[in-house]
Amino acid sequence: DRPLWYPGATPPAHLDGSMLGDYGFDPLRLGTNPDRMKWFREAELTNGRWAMAAVVGILFTDVFTSIGLVGLPKWWEAGAQTYPIDNQTLRTLAIIEFLLFGWVETKRLYDLRNPGSQGDGSFLGITDGLKGTENGYPGGIFDPLGYSKTSPEKLDELQNGRLAMLAFLGFASTAAVNGQGPIESLQTHLADPFHVTFATNGVSIPHFTEF
Repeated sequence: DRPLWYPGATPPAHLDGSMLGDYGFDPLRLGTNPDRMKWFREAELTNGRWAMAAVVGILFTDVFTSIGLVGLPKWWEAGAQTYPIDNQTLRTLAIIEFLLFGWVETKRLYDLRNPGSQGDGSFLGITDGLKGTENGYPGGIFDPLGYSKTSPEKLDELQNGRLAMLAFLGFASTAAVNGQGPIESLQTHLADPFHVTFATNGVSIPHFTEF
């Protein structure tokens, strides 16, 4: 008597509905190990958050470029552009990023093993407010409105993250197949909705190497 990913589906025994966002979907039985399941949930949250940020960024740049407000490159070509910054500065930024991400990911690893353990103020007092009680929700400055304390908001984030990951997959697919961004791809579909669809674009996949 709970929502499932497919009506009438029989969920596997290890997905009993106790975990937020559990709709009984695990066809490869990857979550049978409880310890591994913690990693998978953390990975899903993290990738979902990155995907939401990426999708919003891609849509905004596509919209502003399509209406002529800015002249930005296509999102998948942005990394190959030349920017007014010297190599020494790039190396410095890369080192700083490596150190900061290393620190953050280490703290996240220890918090995954012992939720709430990293909110001890050990880093110049900065971590004092990060006393989350659940994996993926550090609290403090990362949750000023307290949304992570209630299930509806956490479920909304999880579901929107899943949707964003699918959306990004679609963005990447249309870029690879048609060389189009999401807005341009949508405009092409609306101009001829019966002949320009996901199914008809599938025949263009062999041209991927040309793209």
